[in-house]
Amino acid sequence: MNSYIRCRLALTEDEPLIKPYREDRWATLKDASQAPVEISLSLLEALHQRWMILLRSLRPEEFQRTFRHPEVGLMTLERNIALYAWHGKHHTAHILQCAQVQ
Repeated sequence: MNSYIRCRLALTEDEPLIKPYREDRWATLKDASQAPVEISLSLLEALHQRWMILLRSLRPEEFQRTFRHPEVGLMTLERNIALYAWHGKHHTAHILQCAQVQ
């Protein structure tokens, strides 16, 4: 959701400064640690559907829009989308690895 929001900020503001967050601490909150996984999967599916509508509507030059990350620096939407695609595959690999261990 944060990456989606960053994308929307870059499309609607001039080089917005985004706020990083502590994923490790977010993971300890009750909604992350105790909710059924199906809720997260439904949320992710809906988010990706909405995001794809947005991405498919963009003109090529809009992928060069930027936001500023205080730790990483200036990021284009193109780079952020590529990183997010890798990130999703990375998470999937972790899930598959955990499933093999059990």
